[in-house]
Amino acid sequence: MTVLESTAIKITNPINGTILYEIDEISDEQAKAHFDKAAAVQKKIQAMSVEQRVAEVYKIRDYVIANSDFILDSIIAETGKARTDAFAAEVFEVTDVIDVYNKLAPKQLKDQKMNWPIFLMEKTSRQFREPLGTVLVITPWNFPFYQVIVPSLMSFLAGNATIVKPSEVTPLKPLWEHFFANSGFMKDAIQVVVGGKETGSKLLALRPDKVHFTGSVKTGRKLMEACSQQLIPIDLELGGKDPSIVFDDVDIDRTVNGIMWGAFTNAGQNCTGIERLYVQEGIYDKLVPYLVERTKRLRTSHPGRDTSSPEDCDVGAITASFQVKIIEEHIEDALAKGATLLCGGIQEKGSHHIPPTIFENCNHSMKIASEETFGPTLAIMKFKTEEEAITLANDSVYGLSASVWSKDVARGTRVARAIKAGNVCINNHMLNEANPYLPFGGVKDSGIGRFKGEDGLLAFCNLKSVLIDKQGKLIEPQWYPYTNTKYKLLYAVMISWFGKSRNWFKFIANVLPLDGIGNKEKFK
Repeated sequence: MTVLESTAIKITNPINGTILYEIDEISDEQAKAHFDKAAAVQKKIQAMSVEQRVAEVYKIRDYVIANSDFILDSIIAETGKARTDAFAAEVFEVTDVIDVYNKLAPKQLKDQKMNWPIFLMEKTSRQFREPLGTVLVITPWNFPFYQVIVPSLMSFLAGNATIVKPSEVTPLKPLWEHFFANSGFMKDAIQVVVGGKETGSKLLALRPDKVHFTGSVKTGRKLMEACSQQLIPIDLELGGKDPSIVFDDVDIDRTVNGIMWGAFTNAGQNCTGIERLYVQEGIYDKLVPYLVERTKRLRTSHPGRDTSSPEDCDVGAITASFQVKIIEEHIEDALAKGATLLCGGIQEKGSHHIPPTIFENCNHSMKIASEETFGPTLAIMKFKTEEEAITLANDSVYGLSASVWSKDVARGTRVARAIKAGNVCINNHMLNEANPYLPFGGVKDSGIGRFKGEDGLLAFCNLKSVLIDKQGKLIEPQWYPYTNTKYKLLYAVMISWFGKSRNWFKFIANVLPLDGIGNKEKFK
């Protein structure tokens, strides 16, 4: 890995404002050098068996376990996360994904025997699952370790070389230097290239074989447009405005605790965090006050707060200064349009320490209920019927994730089917992401393509279709020359086999002559 010293972009600790280090953009020559390294190492990766790649990935697991405290300290210094959030979503989850994919990869990446129609019964069909070449992964600032490691190891297992451009907000430069120096992982198989937007543009201009992007809708659109100019395939994992629907038959204590976590974990900086809460009117007056009371107990990472240990923190800081401004704008817009603030709010203008904030009397004209806030806010609305709840949940340009809460699992399943989203939890939230066997992705403005699961692994592959025939003297009947006799026989075969009433006798009577007609009517 090449990490450049510079003074252009300052990396800051959001908890106390300390400048940690500085980074710069890379040059065109440096960008090309990274691609040259990737091209060279990719040949070696492709020559390895999947089992040999798995052995390399176990080095990542071993490094993560042996250096978990250092990893957590690095993540928290740049993101301001609560330590348990960082551990669960970045350290623990990485080891879980490695465990799953090291089992899945050997099975999913081997050549597949494919079925065939009856007319090709004497031939065999295969699918080769081959590498694409060099994959460019562009990652967000909210999960800077997980979002680098997981797509990179999936890409590597599929046989690709991988270049990662992490967010310039949380590039984790010291961590990646330590990782590549101490993990023993295959040199240059994964390259982390630190830099800003110019660095990303220079890497993209060198035409990677695929781009995997996680981030905002705005940036995703720009990347998709740039990729279209070079016909580069791209997966887009974009934002969300996740709805959560609570019916009046739920256990209040369990449901409130689940919603509270779904809304405020990682200080709400999750694309799948709950941002809209729809509560059925029969339980509204009991659930909402209890939710507010419980939320007020959450402990934040404010530097003036006393804690016995760094683990005694529930809600961390907001990572990026620009995100603080967006959250403040949404809170002020809600208040101006008549929403009722139940707890939280702006305690100190411009502070990265925004407490969990809950509004009621909300509607979809408010930014807090319609635009992605990406912070510790929750907009609550009341509903009467199942149909109304579905309509409200689907009234969004986003379609990433959602949750439904009810003791009636049949109703929960019915509503889950009706919600327009890529992922839905019933009586939980966000745990789709915690199951590496499940594909993850969105619809509408929330993205294109699927990540993780078997589908996600194959997204890093060229799925090559191969048909194998025998050598011999047989001339295929569909080959030249075309004749009236061939045409009539082929037509009769279609009718006898695909017609409303399949007629085996007519089928055999017409298909058998086709077997030899090619040799009889070949060119003279």
